[in-house]
Amino acid sequence: MATPLVLYTLVLLPFVTALVIAFSSGRGRALHSGLAATASGAGLLLILALAPRVLAGDIPRVAAAWVPAIGLDFTVMLDPLGLLFAGLILGIGLLVMVFAHFYLGAHEASGRFFASLMLFQGAMLGIVVSGNVLLLLVFWELTSLSSFLLIGFWRDQAEARQGARMALAVTGGGGLVLIAGIVLLGLVAGSFDLPTILERGDIVRASPLYPVLLLLILVGCFTKSAQFPFHFWLPHAMAAPTPVSAYLHSATMVKAGVFLLARLWPVLAGTDLYTVVVTGVGLVTMTFGAWVALFRHDLKSILAYSTISQLGLLVMLLGFSLELAAVAAVFHILNHAVFKAALFLSAGIVDHETGTRDIRRLGGLARVMPITAIVATLAAAAMAGLPPLGGFISKEMMLGETLAVGLFGLPWLVPMVATIAAALSAGYSLRLATGLFFGAPRDAGPHARAHDPGIGMWLSPALLVVLAVLLGLAPMLAAPLVASVSGAVIGAPAPALDLSLWHGFTLPLAMSIVAIAVGALLLGRHPRLLGWYERARHLDAKRLFDRGLAATDAGVRRLVVAVHTPSLQRMVFAVFAVVVLLAVDGAVVGGGSFTGSRAGIPASPVAVLAWVLLLAATGAVLGAQRRRLRALVFIGVIGTVIALAFVYLSAPDLALTQIAVEVVTIILLLLALNLLPKTPPLLSSPLRRWRDAGLAALGGLGAGSAAWAMLTRNPNDPISGYHIANSYSGGGGTNIVNVTLVDFRAFDTLGEIIVLGIAGLAIYALLDTATRGSAGARLRTWQADMPHSPERHPVMFVMASRILLPLVLSVGVFIFLRGHNEPGGGFVAALVVAIAILLQYLASGFDWSDARRRIGEHVLIAFGVLIAMATGLGSLLFGANFLASAFGYFTLPIVGKFELATAMLFDLGVFAVVFGAVMLALAQLSHIAQRAARAAAETQRPPS
Repeated sequence: MATPLVLYTLVLLPFVTALVIAFSSGRGRALHSGLAATASGAGLLLILALAPRVLAGDIPRVAAAWVPAIGLDFTVMLDPLGLLFAGLILGIGLLVMVFAHFYLGAHEASGRFFASLMLFQGAMLGIVVSGNVLLLLVFWELTSLSSFLLIGFWRDQAEARQGARMALAVTGGGGLVLIAGIVLLGLVAGSFDLPTILERGDIVRASPLYPVLLLLILVGCFTKSAQFPFHFWLPHAMAAPTPVSAYLHSATMVKAGVFLLARLWPVLAGTDLYTVVVTGVGLVTMTFGAWVALFRHDLKSILAYSTISQLGLLVMLLGFSLELAAVAAVFHILNHAVFKAALFLSAGIVDHETGTRDIRRLGGLARVMPITAIVATLAAAAMAGLPPLGGFISKEMMLGETLAVGLFGLPWLVPMVATIAAALSAGYSLRLATGLFFGAPRDAGPHARAHDPGIGMWLSPALLVVLAVLLGLAPMLAAPLVASVSGAVIGAPAPALDLSLWHGFTLPLAMSIVAIAVGALLLGRHPRLLGWYERARHLDAKRLFDRGLAATDAGVRRLVVAVHTPSLQRMVFAVFAVVVLLAVDGAVVGGGSFTGSRAGIPASPVAVLAWVLLLAATGAVLGAQRRRLRALVFIGVIGTVIALAFVYLSAPDLALTQIAVEVVTIILLLLALNLLPKTPPLLSSPLRRWRDAGLAALGGLGAGSAAWAMLTRNPNDPISGYHIANSYSGGGGTNIVNVTLVDFRAFDTLGEIIVLGIAGLAIYALLDTATRGSAGARLRTWQADMPHSPERHPVMFVMASRILLPLVLSVGVFIFLRGHNEPGGGFVAALVVAIAILLQYLASGFDWSDARRRIGEHVLIAFGVLIAMATGLGSLLFGANFLASAFGYFTLPIVGKFELATAMLFDLGVFAVVFGAVMLALAQLSHIAQRAARAAAETQRPPS
């Protein structure tokens, strides 16, 4: 398989699998877990196939332009650092998928669970293999969203919902800060390409913006990796199912911040600011997390705070700015991933078999769960740093590196605090193992029902523990990987490695022995320490977060009420006034001549007459504001004059669109008027009307002045020249307007139809409640007061509309097909077809017309957006830019020569969205009228 295909498959496979699982959510759990495990296994095989090449120094890389205007390319590369993390993500992911199959209950929504898990896996893979920092940000935010879905999987539990919201608020907020830091980093480095940035570390560190971008990036890393003071979200994320905790919060997501620190180490590390901030935060987090973990009682809470502590250790090592410290961090990433994932899965087994995670109720489980006891005890020993396990080696390497760091001018500070943290880690690890599996049972209930599960559940943690043992007994097996990854972190060849259990009697060994001894002492004195801890007062980070969030919410609400007053009229006035003032200020500050040098054209009598008619109709609208039907007639006159102006100025496309829009909007407004009182109340006082008139006159004068200033100037190199020259040769059409909409500026059109679809859905949502509550009562009153025609569906109107229907539909199809070369296109065709259907509704009533409808409006809008997106994505498959079109000429008998263009598919999407939005508005207006009429009839019906 070619390398580009391998890399793209590696990134896209989890997302495709997530979609397949989501669409098969009604099937059995075996299918869902099987698909997830197969995809994870396939990805792992791809990684293993590329591993020899990557470790040999060859970095496979593939890039495709995505949004080149901002420097965002879809660049995928696999260097040793990415290889390590991708292997952990896929390897542990495979084991978690197998474990989750047996862990989840039969009633659980396995489709939603495994689809969300694969979505998360794809996002994490995207982070570690991104070769463009902007692309990395896209995947970074996707991990926050997918973890939100996983943490809140049991959405019927308040704890899960709150934990998901907290995780999203903290990590999502940190992600926003990270975006600012990464953008600054790219601007300072002069590129968003990751390898280029890594080569320009000296330029970045010498920049005056370095302190700002460093702190912004660190906030993003610290929030994602639960560093103090952003640590509090992680324990509450333990409301997720245990497989999620094992995957997200030990092996993958929380290591994303550590990964980014390691990735940007050659660029950011080496300064005093970096060393002080990163080392200080890591040291505090390491000690604090270990201290709190010592006194937790819930198994997952213990593991959560131990994870916080271990992540603090990794951050501290990367903060030293020392090459050997980076090596120690890489080796401990391996160790921590295997022993912490094994511990989380073991905790899940205990909870699954005993029904509780409270360590105060458990004990002596080794007698009834010997396999689980062996697995969990070995994993806890690795976390405690006991020989001969891998955790002992990486802990000793960490303690050795602390001796080379003098923080705040105190050479003893870091070694002393790190030793204390290591002692606390040994204490909570020993308590976890002994409290669960040794000693006498504390509660007969959980102990009586406990037993080892089937191999499907204990196999995954057992394999991870085997790796933890091998990393201790045969650490040199991992030496080539550690050396290559360390070199990728450092940006230079890694220093000589000596991964072994025994280095002689050294100071780091003595520090490690002291830490283990003090940890054992803490275990013996734990009951007395626990009593003291529970009597002491502690700051609750969650409570502080909730109070801060509540205070922020209250402040924002007060600000919103102050700025956005309940009066819609005041809000519109404020917005319009600000726009006018900014325009006036820009004109005054900008200076320059008001009138340009371009010669004017004499106005013909017809143009003057149309202008006078336009002014008269506008004034008539203002005068007839309380007579809505009359005002609507004058609005129709204004639209007609504008359409005639387009015809006069040789703009047939605009004229056709204007006429169609005018007819559709007038009909919909007529239906809307049926839901409003015949005579509206007087809403504004005379003084307010004069104020509004003055502002409107000022705004109109400003808009007219801007138009005058532009029209009296000769544009420099207008873009229209390019469109005229390339419309046929580049877009395959002679209708420049249509080619511009579906080819040259198709991305703008795509955004516009999405907005139009959202507007249609908003109309649906707003009108859906119009018949309920006080609004419904007012509507029923208005309906009762309105006279109705004795002949609701005149025969002449019905027959005429049915005769016109096929004719108008044919015109719509004709306008759609000719749009690329003649006036027309999908937008106008949709309006013409909408007019045909509107006539049926008006003539024959909603029930008759709706009964013959076969496709829903929501489906039309979704289809339109999707087909337009698919057209754009299809161009990428042929190496062209997004939404680039292709065309060709073909010949058929009888038909003759004709043109086919991919832009027609895009235009079909425009047609579907426009038609769906109009029909959605029509359907809601008709539904409301029907419901109001029925409700009014029921209120007037005498009781039986």
